[in-house]
Amino acid sequence: MKDDILRRGRLGLQSEEVTLFTSSLESDRWIFDSDLMVDEAHVVMLARQQIIGEEDAAKILTGLDWIREDGIELLDSSYEDVHIAIEARLIELIGEEAGGRMHSGRSRNDEVASCIRIALRKDLIELGSLINRLRLAFIERAREGVSLIIPGFTHLQRAQPTTLAHHFLSYACSLERSFERLTDAYKRVNLCPLGAAAFAATGFPLDRAYACELLGFDDLLENSMDAVSTRDFAIETISVCANLMTDISRFAEETILWSTDEFNLIELADEYTSTSSIMPQKKNPDVSELLRARTGTVHGHLVSVLSICKALPNSYNRDLQEVTPHLKDALMITKNAVNITAGMLETLEVHADVMFDKSLSGFSMATELADMLVRTAGLPFRTAHQIVGSAVRMGGIDFERIEEACERVTGRRPEQLGIERDQVNRALDPVTSIDQRSVVGGPAPEECLRSIRERERRVKADEERLKSINERLMHAQKRLDDAIKELRG
Repeated sequence: MKDDILRRGRLGLQSEEVTLFTSSLESDRWIFDSDLMVDEAHVVMLARQQIIGEEDAAKILTGLDWIREDGIELLDSSYEDVHIAIEARLIELIGEEAGGRMHSGRSRNDEVASCIRIALRKDLIELGSLINRLRLAFIERAREGVSLIIPGFTHLQRAQPTTLAHHFLSYACSLERSFERLTDAYKRVNLCPLGAAAFAATGFPLDRAYACELLGFDDLLENSMDAVSTRDFAIETISVCANLMTDISRFAEETILWSTDEFNLIELADEYTSTSSIMPQKKNPDVSELLRARTGTVHGHLVSVLSICKALPNSYNRDLQEVTPHLKDALMITKNAVNITAGMLETLEVHADVMFDKSLSGFSMATELADMLVRTAGLPFRTAHQIVGSAVRMGGIDFERIEEACERVTGRRPEQLGIERDQVNRALDPVTSIDQRSVVGGPAPEECLRSIRERERRVKADEERLKSINERLMHAQKRLDDAIKELRG
């Protein structure tokens, strides 16, 4: 490093050891393009406000274009962050007389906050598209399983029969809420801190609203102290990721269990598994296990950022530098996880016969039998529950045991209550049971088909929302590009 443009006035050179400790240049790769965009918008605004001359602005914009073409690799890595490295390279290219004016009316505090938000919103849009892909994968597998009866579980014990469609739609519905959380977070992410300077704004006559428009932000973060100090948007984003990863971990755990010989309900595609170095028969669900583990990593990022931000004095503190790597890593893990989960889901093989057979065992029809006693005999549900529970305790829920249990509990035989053998037998048929469960959100085939159509409609609407967001950002980029062209001639 020939000359540290930041430290030369007040402090002098810093030791290499301290620079390495304080540097964020490696993690700043994520915001390199965003930083150049922020620089360009700021310079265009400075020229428009006649804070710098148009000739100097044109030189700066040309220099920034050269830096973009060269890439981050050619920046001096001895600087402590990408912002100073870019400015130093700019001054090296075009001289300090012009290049030294770029930072007028600006601090790294509002600069970095703007850069992070721009990089983050791009990743949020990508994550939104990936969520929608996964939603569609669950919807499509649900369509294939509308009439496929499977065992349903509570406490990991067989409970009641349901359908594969009903089961997969539960994930599709949960992912809808993840998408909603993401778009809600985007509203808080896409706010502009630029112009807040260090924290007390600036005496230069900046047009913050104009810079905000050029950068595609939806609105300003009005209070300049709040603008540079808040990282609530990062906490909210990682929380969205943590919530989403929790759902993915639940599905991953399910694929691990369901693919065992003990369950044998599905088989994962070979590409999502590994084998053993010693046991040649093994087909291990490594991808699912890593999805499960990386959920914990994302949760850890959330706790880390909350801990970093806890009890910080108001305004900017260098602690906030440590937030960005956690944010970037949480997003990267989550995007990769959503993408690979979709592929795993699309390729897994369902063992339909095993699913149906297992849905018949474990007294899984007991609830439907109790419901039948209520509907047919007019018994209180709690009484019907006792009758069926007593039959289970005797070892079965066939007509003979129901008859015995009915006499014990009510003192009357089933016939005296209007209950016939064929009614008990029908109640033990899972197909009949599921067909009757046609309430909104239930597993009945027609209701699942309705839900599938509704889920598809919502995915389509959400894709349009992402398209609209992208179009708005593209329009802002064009405005910025046009303003740059006008200044550069």
